Amino acid sequence: MNKKTLFLILLATVALPCLASAQTLGEMAKAAADTALAVATGVVVVMWVVSGILFLLAAGDPGKLGTAKTGLIAAVIGTVVVIIANGAVAFVGGIFNINP
Repeated sequence: MNKKTLFLILLATVALPCLASAQTLGEMAKAAADTALAVATGVVVVMWVVSGILFLLAAGDPGKLGTAKTGLIAAVIGTVVVIIANGAVAFVGGIFNINP
């Protein structure tokens, strides 16, 4: 099984129960946005933890420190993207009046 198939199965397992409980299109959009936000937040938390562990395990090795710094930059960028996306979802939901 390739990575794309596994990702789609995981996405369907997480998203479909939330979407099935919605009764209107607005509720469905809100449920999808909330699910995506929860998954993205979990990924960002894991990125922060892994980055911290990489810094602890680097022990002064420049190559490992470079990898840890790259992970930290990715975690910071991911955090900013999640925050901006949450604001964008609220903004668009307010414009189209789809917040249940």
